[in-house]
Amino acid sequence: MQDIAVIEDPATAEVSLDPIRTRILRELVQPASATQLAVRVGLPRQKVNYHLKALERHGLVELVEERRKGNVTERVLQATAASYLISPIALNEVSPDPRRFADRFSAFWLLALAGRMVQEVGKLIAGAAAARQKLATFAIDGEITFRTAADRAAFAEELGTEVTRLVDKYHDDALSPRGRRHRLVVALHPALKETGAPAATNESHPGKEQDK
Repeated sequence: MQDIAVIEDPATAEVSLDPIRTRILRELVQPASATQLAVRVGLPRQKVNYHLKALERHGLVELVEERRKGNVTERVLQATAASYLISPIALNEVSPDPRRFADRFSAFWLLALAGRMVQEVGKLIAGAAAARQKLATFAIDGEITFRTAADRAAFAEELGTEVTRLVDKYHDDALSPRGRRHRLVVALHPALKETGAPAATNESHPGKEQDK
């Protein structure tokens, strides 16, 4: 079982978005039969079997074992991943393309970059798994609280300068045969407020000053 599977096929995405099938996928993190699932989700076994066939047809669940019980063979299934993520390529005709514009202060460009990352890393994971190789990636996730919008703007400016310095230092313009291109994305955005938290004021994007 994979930790995360990226869904690229539109039909598979549609199948996975059905609420009942989503519940079944969640239950099938651990192997189970249609009879066991029927009890857990509160549906007739025949209806559970119908949904399981659809999920199996699209590679979202797989057979783990078959158990013989009298004259009946019970199929035990498991989800192919603990979690699923739908790639923007599933909506290829309308998915955002970060090449259309580049504005480092645009939340929409940030979304386009994030979508491209899901699409590219999903393909890389699948390729690495097929080749039985490890995929070299690196990520940082954290939170920072700024006292003022001016501090946020200054941080963004310094971060951009430092990242540019590191790129200039390590980028191989010669593109040696052993070299491998890597994608670098750096993002800064407000954290979601907790439910019931008081609304903040004077919000601005990280690169422009609004405090007077």
